[in-house]
Amino acid sequence: MNQEDVRTAILNIIKDIAPDEDLSQLKGGVRLREQIDLDSMDFLDIVMELRKRYGVEVPEADYEKLATLDSCVEYLAPKLKDK
Repeated sequence: MNQEDVRTAILNIIKDIAPDEDLSQLKGGVRLREQIDLDSMDFLDIVMELRKRYGVEVPEADYEKLATLDSCVEYLAPKLKDK
């Protein structure tokens, strides 16, 4: 996957978890939880979906690296490059 594929994959997961949210206006550098209504359980669902769909394990110590859409792409792109 390239970076755009990773961005699309993340957005698809968020759309499945928060289907009522408008993701078209997401700003890459702003914390996701400030832009859309995600609680801590939704965030854990995102982490679990990454593992289920792509086999990516995100240790709890790295959760902060998934705070923004841009940081998600930066963190996950190397882990998903061969998917």
